[in-house]
Amino acid sequence: MTWGARLKRQTGVLLLFIVTLLIGQGWAQSNNSERTFGQSKDSIEKAVKKLQPSMAGRLPVLEGFVANPDQPLDRYRRAYYQTSVQVSAHSARDCIVHVTTKITAWYTDPAGVHSGYRLLNSNGRLESDLLDQLSDEVAANTSTVPTPTPAPAMETTNQPAPAQNQANETTQVAQQPPPVKRAPPSIAVGSPFAAPLNPSLPPRESAAAPAQPGDQDLQAEIKSLQEVLQNQGHPNNLVIVKQAGVPVVGSPSLTAKTLFLASLHDEFEMLDFNADWVHVRVSGLQRGWIWRNSLEMPDGIPDTATHAGSGPKAAAEQLFHVTREETAPFPGDWAPLKGKSVKILSIEKVDDSSKDAGLIMRLEFAKAQLEKNYDELAQKSGTLAGIVLIFDSADGGMIAATLPAMQKWKSGNLSDSAFWHQCFFDPPELGGGSGGASASH
Repeated sequence: MTWGARLKRQTGVLLLFIVTLLIGQGWAQSNNSERTFGQSKDSIEKAVKKLQPSMAGRLPVLEGFVANPDQPLDRYRRAYYQTSVQVSAHSARDCIVHVTTKITAWYTDPAGVHSGYRLLNSNGRLESDLLDQLSDEVAANTSTVPTPTPAPAMETTNQPAPAQNQANETTQVAQQPPPVKRAPPSIAVGSPFAAPLNPSLPPRESAAAPAQPGDQDLQAEIKSLQEVLQNQGHPNNLVIVKQAGVPVVGSPSLTAKTLFLASLHDEFEMLDFNADWVHVRVSGLQRGWIWRNSLEMPDGIPDTATHAGSGPKAAAEQLFHVTREETAPFPGDWAPLKGKSVKILSIEKVDDSSKDAGLIMRLEFAKAQLEKNYDELAQKSGTLAGIVLIFDSADGGMIAATLPAMQKWKSGNLSDSAFWHQCFFDPPELGGGSGGASASH
């Protein structure tokens, strides 16, 4: 191979390397989740630690942060993001930073079957914002590093005496003109080196890179979002679920059809409430009802309606008393207890002339009796399948519960409202509804 051909080949290889380097650098900068920094791995990791507070939190909205959602965004709420950063050393003087963000939000299924937290795909905005913050942090750290000033050259010949040398040095320092900053060499626009290999870093001689109009807009948007997150007020009409598995039902009745089971700490907008039930907005136009005892009400509203200035349980014990206890076959057609032996409690009002005690009072008294008789039922699980409470009054009725349901309730696996939805009410109106639903039990 001739010398000219060899030179031509080496030049081609060099140009190919330069083009490949520039293309790779441009790809790294255009990738929203990855960027190359001209700093050591240790310095970048220190800068990342300073950004830890902004790498996780709650998103006020999902629009603009999620890519290709599988469901309408208005069905999601309580969105959170968690960002992780991976720093890889590319060489001794630069490294690659890769950012990954996970976005989770509570999905409310209109059918009430598949509700729950879901993982959503980020569109890269959060990753790009964090990389921009990291670039600013690196630039600030770079600008604060003092540049050492080279010592003036000293003559090696004709050295004066020490005293005279010191005087000459003082005179030279006083007469030395101030340093002149030299402009960087100009580069032709068509040169392959017209763009810096790492445009994210400011020039070494400048105190800080001038802010571009687009960067200012982005920083203003980030600051606005942070203020929204910090100042976001908690609405004063939200109710919070106290226990997992609380039923959200279609009507204010313990015998109503269950739409879905709410999770612990789920939040709903309260539309209305009474002594027993809270009317809530589920999502969009969908509404539901939740047993009031299962919710943490807004400030100023008690979780349970009090009665005559005392607690519901104490008030209920003043209204009712047990008149008779017996063991007999279940007096009804409810499948879970049909033909089985149960403990039957006959209950009467203390004062026959008193008006209707209401659902809360009857359920509070029934709850106290279930807790009182649970140990006996558990010991006689081989012979007793459940318990029946019969209210002997014009506004009375019958409440029945199976022993397995009581066991789940006592162990904490069922909330009060979920337990009542597994009980039997006769007539159905005793459960707070208008009939018809008890057959589902």
